[in-house]
Amino acid sequence: MSLGNIFLVGPMGSGKSTIGRQLAKVLHRKFYDSDKVIEKRTGVSISWIFEMEGESGFRERESKAIDELTELKNVVVATGGGAVLSEQNRQCLKSRGQVIYLSASAEQLYRRTARDKKRPLLQNTDRRKQIENLLTIREPLYRDVADIIIKTGEQSVQHTVNEVIRRLKELDKKRRTHENVTG
Repeated sequence: MSLGNIFLVGPMGSGKSTIGRQLAKVLHRKFYDSDKVIEKRTGVSISWIFEMEGESGFRERESKAIDELTELKNVVVATGGGAVLSEQNRQCLKSRGQVIYLSASAEQLYRRTARDKKRPLLQNTDRRKQIENLLTIREPLYRDVADIIIKTGEQSVQHTVNEVIRRLKELDKKRRTHENVTG
């Protein structure tokens, strides 16, 4: 099975980092979280970047990180929830690997992020409403860039990882069959 790079997209709280880390372990690949890469490079938190540079400053840093991470080989990358807002990011993801959209309902996302104080876009606002607003804007972009959509729901991390691997194998088989027919 030749999967190439695997990129995880989806809203904050969908499980991209947790599932990505486990997926990389099972597939014996290096794992990167684009937000953590940005924090390591800058030496400050994402919240601080948002506060000092605004969302646009953060998005510039995010695009640079995604461009570099997607150039690596045989990696699993968890992107930030808003990475798909940039056309450049979507092109990098789509053209350089398999994109998996980890989907969850607004209610599930609310429960998963309820105690998290480090998410800049959920500060000083009605969290439930903000999650719904973000999903309304981003959901079509996640779907557009995705090769595979996985509902994370209430399943265990291991169940979700197994589902991702199963669906990647199916996708790989379809692509190889198509190449044999057209090649």
